[in-house]
Amino acid sequence: MLKNDMSVLLQTRGLSISFGGVVAADGIDFELKQGERLAVIGANGAGKTTFINMVTGYIKPAAGQIMFDGKDVTGLSPRQIVQHGIGRAFQLPQLFLEQTVKQSLELAVAARANKMKLFKPLAECVSSEEIEEMLEMVGLSARAHDLCSSLPEGHRKLLDIAMALALHPKLLIMDEPTSGVASNEKHHLMATIMKALDERKVTAMFVEHDVDIVKEYATRVTAWISGRITADGLPSDVLSNEEVRTVILGH
Repeated sequence: MLKNDMSVLLQTRGLSISFGGVVAADGIDFELKQGERLAVIGANGAGKTTFINMVTGYIKPAAGQIMFDGKDVTGLSPRQIVQHGIGRAFQLPQLFLEQTVKQSLELAVAARANKMKLFKPLAECVSSEEIEEMLEMVGLSARAHDLCSSLPEGHRKLLDIAMALALHPKLLIMDEPTSGVASNEKHHLMATIMKALDERKVTAMFVEHDVDIVKEYATRVTAWISGRITADGLPSDVLSNEEVRTVILGH
């Protein structure tokens, strides 16, 4: 059994899985403390997404253990993982495109509180004040009544984050939050996300390829190469690591 350190939110020991002859996670020992902003970097196929999929219940590890907030969550389903307090935002936002921004948040809040009822308007099942607060938190108040299908990619990302936060997670895992977003909008997007996480006191782990974003918004970086964490520490230390510079950054 893993140790129960209350400052450690997520912990894995010996986490392993292979696909055919490819080792995607090779005995991963890992800890994430409350309040950290962890950037996960690595080339495609390095194992970072597989690790996230195991932590969030989309893949069951072949070996090893996952502890979250003092509880063993190894092998639980994605729904059970969410109920334990791990939220996830995907590279492609998971939105209800036929719904408005406001309706999407109402659905998320109602699902969390188990307040969806037949023959009752959704808006009457949730707190309008909470919805307005969340819209303001991610800067989407002006687009509350717009269809999700009409949103640009950056706004879709923000709504996806807001819907994840509506579930009151302790940890939010984000898969490439700035992908598909115009370069001149990336920093505004990340600043908005981090401010929202600070307001909700949510720990964050995010996969990111943009080095400038990593430098600006991560307090810690893990670098993945061939199913292993090759470097782990302060952004300045990890990004200057010779193997990381050669294999991941291409310098």
